Amino acid sequence: MTLILDYEHVPYTTKFKSFAKSIPPYLKNYVSNLLPVIYWIHRYNLTWLVSDVIAGVTVGIVAVPQGMGYAKIANLPPQYGLYSSFVGLCLYFIFGTSKDISIGPTAVMSLLVGQTVAKVTATNEYTGPQVAVVLALFGGFITLFIGLARLGILVDFIPGPAIAGFMTGSSITISVGQWPKLFGITSVDTHDSAYLVFGNFFKYLPETRLDAAFGLVGLCWLYTVRWGTGYLGKKYPQHEKLFFFANIMRNGVLVIFGTLIAFLINIGKDTSPISILKSVPSGFTAMDVPSIDITLLSQVSGTLPSVVIILILEHVAIAKSFGRINNYKIDADQEIIAIGAANVIGSFFGAYPNTGSFSRTAINARSGSRTPLSGVFSALVVLLCLYALTPVFYYIPDAILSAVIIHAVADLVSGPKFLCQLFRVNPFELFTFIAAVLITFFTSVEYGIYVSVGLSIVVMLLRIARPRYAVLGRIPVQPSTTYYSQNEKEVIIDKKQDQTTENWIYVKNDHQAFSQLVQPPPDGVVIFRFDESLTYPNAGFISDKIMHYIQDTFHSGTPPPTNKGERAWNDRRPLFQTTAVDQETDLNRIHAVVLDCSAINHLDSTGVQTLLDLKLSVDRFAGYEVEWHFSNIGSQSIRNTLITSGFGSQAGRGPRTGELLPVVPVYRDGPQSVDNSSKSTIEMNEQVSSKDEEKAYATHFDRGLPVDRYPFFHWDLEDAVRAASRAKF
Repeated sequence: MTLILDYEHVPYTTKFKSFAKSIPPYLKNYVSNLLPVIYWIHRYNLTWLVSDVIAGVTVGIVAVPQGMGYAKIANLPPQYGLYSSFVGLCLYFIFGTSKDISIGPTAVMSLLVGQTVAKVTATNEYTGPQVAVVLALFGGFITLFIGLARLGILVDFIPGPAIAGFMTGSSITISVGQWPKLFGITSVDTHDSAYLVFGNFFKYLPETRLDAAFGLVGLCWLYTVRWGTGYLGKKYPQHEKLFFFANIMRNGVLVIFGTLIAFLINIGKDTSPISILKSVPSGFTAMDVPSIDITLLSQVSGTLPSVVIILILEHVAIAKSFGRINNYKIDADQEIIAIGAANVIGSFFGAYPNTGSFSRTAINARSGSRTPLSGVFSALVVLLCLYALTPVFYYIPDAILSAVIIHAVADLVSGPKFLCQLFRVNPFELFTFIAAVLITFFTSVEYGIYVSVGLSIVVMLLRIARPRYAVLGRIPVQPSTTYYSQNEKEVIIDKKQDQTTENWIYVKNDHQAFSQLVQPPPDGVVIFRFDESLTYPNAGFISDKIMHYIQDTFHSGTPPPTNKGERAWNDRRPLFQTTAVDQETDLNRIHAVVLDCSAINHLDSTGVQTLLDLKLSVDRFAGYEVEWHFSNIGSQSIRNTLITSGFGSQAGRGPRTGELLPVVPVYRDGPQSVDNSSKSTIEMNEQVSSKDEEKAYATHFDRGLPVDRYPFFHWDLEDAVRAASRAKF
């Protein structure tokens, strides 16, 4: 039985009716998915509750010191870090689709907010909290709109190396900015660019105070506990969970003992010998309806795109990562909605922009969280600290918080192994990474984001506009059967098969590994493969490459010049040719072009018009009609486009003017079609003669493959080459 491949045309009325019927279920599904909590909350049980409480309390203990430390990076009072931690943790379980994610202040976002606060407050009368609240409100609105409009696909335009670049640069900037606080140096302006802070730190290093003892001992404690518990966990795997919780508690233990020592050394003294946190107001003192100041909004409008990018990228990347690790599905658009809602509502509590945190999410996952409700218990820990423990915060040393921050952001720096692997994969992406790091270090995180994203888009456009292509040759493969003997140690190859049919594999004619084995295609046939879709940015480039190769490889079919005056300026042929040369020239003339379309998943109007122009140019060069064969056509839409342009049967040979979709309409005074037939172009192009069908079917029947109704469309490359080899001029 032979399968004839063709597609029926579906009327637009049928498509419209089908679309109209799908609208009500789509809207129902859309609305219900806005609140994922309804799909799992009714199954909540005591076992889940115990696990969520343990994980939530563990994360809350870490979130409190980190939140206050990150608020200092954002140039805000420490309580604003707690406000941001509380709101995100409390709301996420309603909108989120990840059981592990922990929302709150992050290092990169805090740095961006801090740089914006320093820039705005230096020239205006606005306060840092006012700037932060406006960023949270409008950044949340924009993020919420992107999620509701299902535009999360925009995230896919920013590659991983660009994200790693500005995060690495931000981490280095944050760490360098904390060095003066770690050593108690007050003469360094930490609002300057990182390279200035770096230089001034060593300049004023002799001003080191007692704070250095707290900071350096704190760093040693944090890294010793981490490495020690990790080593003991591997050595005694039966107690791995115990060592894990001991490791998690290192931040809290450091803050408690550091605060106790600071309190003791301040007894009986009017001035503290070290820099301490001092008063932290109890409760939500900044809770209010955000006031929208147009002037302030205009001041921060340039930072809002960076805020939105970080909000979305950090959160979605972390959520997808832990979704893959723990084997559950993440809805990226819904996660964007969750972030947007958390920031919009958080602005009413005085919170600054917050998003998913990698370190706290990892702790939440390792602590055994079972549902997104674990974040609520983390929020309760933050709430308890806000109302009951704020007097204790007075004596927290700033150097201790700096040690906690440096320890946390160090994990965000990409190491040498990452750089080596990235160089092997793609040197251009390594360049993007390095550029993002340097721009962030020497200017600001905002510029680092814009540069990394811009370079990534430029690289993507260059790849599309200048794609890789290949002229294919072929390697003969003798049919054989390979099987194993019963002991599976001896390989037996059976070559007792029919050797009359030779099979081929197709590779680049200059393939690095097979260059000695590659044979040319049949005489007069050229095979091209594109590695990208054929669209307006690259159509001209690909057309030029194909035409130049044909001109360099084959002889022209036009008669040779008889004298110097008739010879064209670019014609290098001799004036007179012998009979032997004529015969040799006839053998090296092009008969057919074969295009491997396996990598083409989109063909726009410019691309198909370029193919038509190229076909006319090749025909003029050859002096006769050259056949065009297409293999591995990936979609029905591409097939229909080629049929409309006349490549399916090549009976109509396309529009006679060479214009399928002319940019300038053809008027009566312009070039006219020489075809006076009353049939439309599409009708003419869809004609398939019985002779063409027989020719196409013959090439496919030999191999037992399905047959396309149009004789110049082929199931695979081998069929296309066989059909092209029968072409005559």
